[in-house]
Amino acid sequence: MAAGLYVRVQRVLPVLARRMIATFLEEIPLYALLPREQLEGEVLAICEDNLRTFFATLIEDRAPTEEELSEPRASAARRAQERVPLAAVLTAYHVGGRIGWAELVAQARPDEMPELLAAADRVQLYVQAVTAVVATAYLQEQQAISGEEGDVLRALVAALLAGEPAEELAERLGRKLPTRWVVLALDLGAHPDEERSEAVAARRKVRRVQAVLDEHVGEPVLAQLHASGGIVLLPDDGRPLSQLVAGLQDAAGAPLRAGAAHAGTTADVCEAAAQAREVLRLAGAEPGLYVLRDVLLDYQLSRPSDAQQQLAALLDPLERFPDLLRTLEAYLDQDLDRRRTAAALHVHPNTLDYRLKRVVELTGLEPATTKGLQLLAGAVAVRRLGG
Repeated sequence: MAAGLYVRVQRVLPVLARRMIATFLEEIPLYALLPREQLEGEVLAICEDNLRTFFATLIEDRAPTEEELSEPRASAARRAQERVPLAAVLTAYHVGGRIGWAELVAQARPDEMPELLAAADRVQLYVQAVTAVVATAYLQEQQAISGEEGDVLRALVAALLAGEPAEELAERLGRKLPTRWVVLALDLGAHPDEERSEAVAARRKVRRVQAVLDEHVGEPVLAQLHASGGIVLLPDDGRPLSQLVAGLQDAAGAPLRAGAAHAGTTADVCEAAAQAREVLRLAGAEPGLYVLRDVLLDYQLSRPSDAQQQLAALLDPLERFPDLLRTLEAYLDQDLDRRRTAAALHVHPNTLDYRLKRVVELTGLEPATTKGLQLLAGAVAVRRLGG
């Protein structure tokens, strides 16, 4: 009788279940980290249930029912919640199938070879059915967890940037907020591929930048990123930011500018983010990392004050002569070098001298003097900054 072999092996089910536990410990490193009570309790019970279903399908020559697969499905969801890798979960079911088959081979008599060969096909079908259900349930639960964690992560970033309490959100993610922070405001240029496939290439660019940041932090980074840049909140661990920014630019495959600011406490993150954005706004067009000391004068001149409008008004007499205003700006940009300024404006050096003379006449400020140069440069800066 075909079922005779299967019934005999079924009788040693408790032994096979413990053999499965021993094999897990030998072949799946994760199981060696589990508490003994969990191995002897929940894991052993799952093994016995799985073997019981397995032998029932052999004896009755059928596939497992949906009801019989409900426990493996629920178990897979629990493993996803516990962050057990899917590979370890699936390996455990393959180990169970292997051990069941090995016992069938060991107990089969010569006259039971046809039944043994029939069991081989049934074993594979069973493992195929159960692992498909397990993988689907695991991934569905993982996706649900990921979606929920993503919502909490975004809420945490928003709270930090708004200066609102964030400790409870951090606890929900199992994260400890750092004592000191570094805030990066990023400006991302376009990747060449965005000319052909803008949306897809932009998403890939952002994912690459995100991956570098995640690796730098060692966990999903706290950030608000989009195709043209965003804001990043990092623990201030003393590592040089220039190396990280260079890595981000390499990953993006596009020009990248970053404004950085430090926060001494979590409550200061909001203010640091505002400073980082302002540093980025005032920074030059060249890719790279910028901090406050790189834009000190522009930063100060851009702060609202009673003197700001009056400083900008020093150049009001030049508004009727756009060439004179452009000439003054170019002269300052070229660090008062007459030859370079004339070349940049495509004019003769004598023309440049005439224009500079007219600037002095109209404003009463002489760039050849310390005071005159400071006021002219300050006025130009305020106007450029929108003061």
